[in-house]
Amino acid sequence: MKLKIPYQIALLAAVVAIILPTSSPAQSAKKPRVALIMKSLANEFFQTMEKGARDYQSQNSDKFTLISNGIKNETDVGQQINLVDQMIAQKVDAIVIAPADSKGLISVCKKAHDAGILVVNIDNKFDKDALAEKKVKFAFVGPDNRKGAKLVGDYTAKQLQPGAKVAILEGVTGAFNGIQRKLGFEDAIKEAKLNLVTSQSASWETDKANQVTSAIITQHPDLSAIFAANDNMALGAVAALKAAGKDTSVKVAGFDNISAVQQLIKEGKIVATADQHADQLAVYGIQYALDGLAKKGGVTADKETQVDLITKDNLK
Repeated sequence: MKLKIPYQIALLAAVVAIILPTSSPAQSAKKPRVALIMKSLANEFFQTMEKGARDYQSQNSDKFTLISNGIKNETDVGQQINLVDQMIAQKVDAIVIAPADSKGLISVCKKAHDAGILVVNIDNKFDKDALAEKKVKFAFVGPDNRKGAKLVGDYTAKQLQPGAKVAILEGVTGAFNGIQRKLGFEDAIKEAKLNLVTSQSASWETDKANQVTSAIITQHPDLSAIFAANDNMALGAVAALKAAGKDTSVKVAGFDNISAVQQLIKEGKIVATADQHADQLAVYGIQYALDGLAKKGGVTADKETQVDLITKDNLK
């Protein structure tokens, strides 16, 4: 009988080991799934944003799962709506979105919200009045675009004489960040007493900016500067000016600090840009979403992030 007791104890221990979980409740808890939905992945800015988000997830793989998506071009609002619908169908826990349109994505994001999905808005802020009309509010995480554009505008304006003729290349019409950047440029232009001869949309795109700039300098051959609301459009402006032999007489400013403009800044072909830290912008949104999920009450307060003036003097 004495020989059987150790055997019985061992058998009981084995049964208990099978029944009891081998991990703590925290370890076995389901990781939240966060969907990052961006604008055009053809734009280096959003490629950098996605890489930053993926790097952050790989460093925090025990905390959340990342699903990353983007659209083909900046104006494909319908496809971005489809991406949100897909994430709703997949029942993700949170959506971090850089909307292609400040109004057009609100309805589908409200649909996500009503389905119990936490929505955080980054990069391009949703329209305040359109949100109020839908009786919904989403936290915005991103820079003060007007402030950033004013920094770029002020720096560029100091290199011009009062009365100098200048032009603005706008983003997609109706995009909040594009509107704010235009206002920031206008603030600087007015303060420096420059002459704004035209302000036109080039839809954030390089080729379109090339075409628009060519038309502007044909109409205004004595133009002194072009303020572009993103670096892609600044690149298009530089190409058009070079083709017209005006690349040394017309100054160009941008916004975003993508790597493609950095050599041009060093060479003086682009005077300045603004860095809103694309590699961290989605990370800030993801962190805010995870905080909201942890609190169970969500998040609705906006969070301003950093934007810095970049010139050849401080470009690393």
